Amino acid sequence: MTTQAQASGYLLPLLLLLPTLPATGSDPVLCFTEYEESSGKCKHLLGGGVSAEDCCLNAAYAFQEPGSRLCQACRSSRWSPWSEWAPCSVTCSEGSQLRYRRCIGQGRQCSEKVEPGTLEWQLQACQDMPCCPEMGGWSDWGPWKPCSVTCSKGTRTRQRECNRPAPKCGGHCPGEAQESEACDTQQVCPIHGAWAKWGPWGSCSSSCHGGPQVPMERRSRTCSAPGPSTKPPGKPCTGPAYEQRSCSGLPPCPVAGGWGPWGPISPCPVTCGLGQILERRTCNNPLPQHGGPVCAGDSTRTHICNTAVPCPVDGEWESWGEWSPCTRRNIKTISCQEIPGQQTRSRDCNGRKFDGQRCAGKQQEIRHCYNVHRCRWEGSWSEWSNWGLCLPPCGPTPTRARQRLCTAPFPNFSPTVSTVEGQGEKNVTFWGTMWPQCKELQGQKLVVEEKRPCLHVPACVDPEKEKP
Repeated sequence: MTTQAQASGYLLPLLLLLPTLPATGSDPVLCFTEYEESSGKCKHLLGGGVSAEDCCLNAAYAFQEPGSRLCQACRSSRWSPWSEWAPCSVTCSEGSQLRYRRCIGQGRQCSEKVEPGTLEWQLQACQDMPCCPEMGGWSDWGPWKPCSVTCSKGTRTRQRECNRPAPKCGGHCPGEAQESEACDTQQVCPIHGAWAKWGPWGSCSSSCHGGPQVPMERRSRTCSAPGPSTKPPGKPCTGPAYEQRSCSGLPPCPVAGGWGPWGPISPCPVTCGLGQILERRTCNNPLPQHGGPVCAGDSTRTHICNTAVPCPVDGEWESWGEWSPCTRRNIKTISCQEIPGQQTRSRDCNGRKFDGQRCAGKQQEIRHCYNVHRCRWEGSWSEWSNWGLCLPPCGPTPTRARQRLCTAPFPNFSPTVSTVEGQGEKNVTFWGTMWPQCKELQGQKLVVEEKRPCLHVPACVDPEKEKP
């Protein structure tokens, strides 16, 4: 296929065993100890009958509402990874294909006006095969081949070729390339012998085990189903006409296994949020013997324990803000000149709760820069870009576009600058949006755009809602 786009926690002196009924004022959910980022699935069921609020005392947990396939993560909201691209909407010529991501988590939005649970889609053009199959036509039938047997009745076959005309682009000819019919050699075939069914086992040669000889029982069969013919001579049966085996004595009576008492309950394994405690029992009251059945049922059972303590939630950096304008102290303007300046950008650490870890790293960055904002430089037109995604992905008539841009190279300023003696050279970055100057192309000075409709567009359907 080708495409155009691409704990620390608190230890309480008493841990609560949750009842199987839901908490008052909150619908019960199924609580899981892991949210699998790659698949969006809930993993490792902790138990049910708890509220989503109690389940999410641990931000690493996830839950499912009864009757829903959607796994909801307890952590703060962020976008899931993009799904795989769906198959192309057509198998030949140009079509379209979709992929999606979901806003997963609790509380704040993934981005402006995007609530948790929302799907975002992308649509791109695709092509599995450049052309569609064309059917072919059959040649005349060839001659019949010899009969499949040398006596009695058999079959013979003949063939034809798919070449009038030959199919194109993966097409084929309708029907079969070979046909068969019955044929008779007018010759009598020999009848080969075959064994009749085994007769019943005879009585045992002894009534007990442990004597000087092993007790045996015997059965026989005859070569009569059918017997071999004499004219023409058939083959006799191969193999023994009788067989024997040792007798088995009366076995001891089987003893069915029985469960012993439940053992002590294990301590709650977590110091915050919900955990799972375990009870065990052994099939030894009595042990199963002489082929008796083992105990029915489970050897373990679990209960949910609730520390009633929220788990720490570590802070997460938001995206970096925009770089500030490139300026230099005591100089009014450095725009379009080989005068290095400085600029800063910052980011916020959000979501930290319950003594979670602070965000690692710097809150602010500083870099050296040349200010080329609104500088007029001589430019040139770029080659056509790759085709972009189809927009809008879920709209009635999505289109894709490609562009040629008027671009200007950065000026040949020094790529490094010396600041404080002894601290070495520092890299310098260009900042700002230049105003390149190009000759008009198709009546445009900066951007020439070409658009094309996307074909055979599939519908955007939530994959969690279309499952049975």
